[in-house]
Amino acid sequence: MTGEGARDPDPTAPVDDSEYPGQRLGMPETGPGSVAGTGRRLIALGIDWGLCSVVVYTVLGLSPAAASYGYAVLSVYAIQAVLLQMLVGSTVGKRVVGIRMGSTGGGALPWPTALVVRTLLLCLVIPAAITDQDRRGLHDRIAGTVSARI
Repeated sequence: MTGEGARDPDPTAPVDDSEYPGQRLGMPETGPGSVAGTGRRLIALGIDWGLCSVVVYTVLGLSPAAASYGYAVLSVYAIQAVLLQMLVGSTVGKRVVGIRMGSTGGGALPWPTALVVRTLLLCLVIPAAITDQDRRGLHDRIAGTVSARI
């Protein structure tokens, strides 16, 4: 994702107001390779969640009124997120809105452990809601990943 030798920036370092999201990571300000915006990521999540809901309803036969429906959708979401990102680099929702997962260290993505940890933290919601100046949630910071535009 970033240039050779780039590192995850120090979260305690002072932020220059002229910096744009992703600059500290060596990413462009706009266009392909730039940090994906919150709206784009939320739309991707909505698409993925909707598809997982359809799978739970049609394949597993659970009604949205069932007590376990939400947990089933969350479980299907977590499984598809890990598998699709490992196999093709993005989920269906991310592909539709033009997002891919990248490493902040410039090397290969830290599969599979970091992806599993990232997905589990994402499923907890709160870590994803705590973002830094580079628009990365706590789940991305821990996993060493960033969502970028294709």
